Amino acid sequence: MSLSNAAVRDIETVIHPYTNLDTFRTTGPMIIERGEGIYVFDNGGNKYIEGLSGLWCTSLGYNEKELMEAAAEQYRQIPFTHTFGGKSHERAAEAAERLKAIAPHAASKVLFCGSGSEANDQQVKLVWYYNNALGRTKKKKFISRIRGYHGVTVASASLTGLPANHRDFDLPMAGVIHTDCPHYYRYAEPGETEDEFTTRLAKNLEETIIREDPETVAAFIAEPIMGAGGVVVPPAGYFEKIQAVLKKYDIYFIADEVICGFGRTGSMFGSETFNMKPDSISVAKALSSAYFPIAAVTVGEEMYQAMIDESKKIGTFGHGFTYTAHPVGAAIAAKTLEIYEKRNIAGHVRSVQPAFEARVARLADHPLVGHARACGLIGAVELVADKSGKRGFDPAAAIGAAVVAAAQRHGLILRALAGDIVAFCPPLIITTEQVNAMFDAVEKALDEVEAHVTKQGLRSA
Repeated sequence: MSLSNAAVRDIETVIHPYTNLDTFRTTGPMIIERGEGIYVFDNGGNKYIEGLSGLWCTSLGYNEKELMEAAAEQYRQIPFTHTFGGKSHERAAEAAERLKAIAPHAASKVLFCGSGSEANDQQVKLVWYYNNALGRTKKKKFISRIRGYHGVTVASASLTGLPANHRDFDLPMAGVIHTDCPHYYRYAEPGETEDEFTTRLAKNLEETIIREDPETVAAFIAEPIMGAGGVVVPPAGYFEKIQAVLKKYDIYFIADEVICGFGRTGSMFGSETFNMKPDSISVAKALSSAYFPIAAVTVGEEMYQAMIDESKKIGTFGHGFTYTAHPVGAAIAAKTLEIYEKRNIAGHVRSVQPAFEARVARLADHPLVGHARACGLIGAVELVADKSGKRGFDPAAAIGAAVVAAAQRHGLILRALAGDIVAFCPPLIITTEQVNAMFDAVEKALDEVEAHVTKQGLRSA
């Protein structure tokens, strides 16, 4: 295969995340040159629906003029100033005010950073700081979930419950415990109802806390819908039962809203969709529609007062990044939050949600699909060799990757996740007509791969 000059330059200079670095040297990169609305264009002039919003993030699509102008205006005013030592700028307060006003809990303050990984790393540090301020020096352990995704820094990758994020990185670090994944299709016991399944998971969580000693367990972190772990939509009643356990043992509850936040589930936050009552949220990605790397953690009043006490004792709050509340990022974030409100983006999601969910549900009838699931404008199909037995394909067959490659040939960019799961997460501005065009391409891709599976006899156990 002949590679373009741009591809060769990339191979020789850039390390690509979540990529097989060996095979990449042969296949090379796909070079994306520009975007418009829900579409992107490669350097060959080919047009694609961006069916995963980049990386679950470009919520307002590409070439959004108001966001670009907000950035340009801020660059003209002052391209950088920091927030260390009491310095600040107007956009920091504006972005924080807008986030506080819509947060799904009583947020007192906002601590900005650069990515979802950093946000969840901050969550760990703040909970430790908080408990030290209260004299609870043993209450430091974190519980997250198998297949949960919370980032790739040392702390956030430890919270992540995916083997590839731990293997040979010497993770997870001490003090992180992983509990059950609420994936009913995969992990329910034979004959177990959804209610029985969620009751069992809550019971297992309580037993874990007791075994670890409640006086040592500080926090529980969860995505409303698991993203990179397979777009796992929790069964009804799951979070209510989990939260009852957390409340019983005084365990701080963090909602990782990095993917679900800002309208993705049809509510402004996934926490609202699933009746979650968090003590804090982590946000990133759609906070700026991915037009600038900015993220944030919300802080309740009780934690803020503890932070004041610690700062008084130590003489400073010894945490922060050079780019905390970067003025350009904050300006874009503030404008993004303004757009969500004035254009009623969550309302638009609800208007196209029936078409999206119906098209995902229809895929369940396909011979390759064992399970189809969706909520709002996020969904996935889980591909299997045997529908009745839920048996997956040999990982070496890379069936999920084959479907993604076929979809790309039909003008649609998707992402394959571990376990031959293909995810859908288009920009929130997508129309019903575009939803149908997207899933027409998905169906063509599935048909092509099904023909390949049958021809090659890949279903044999």
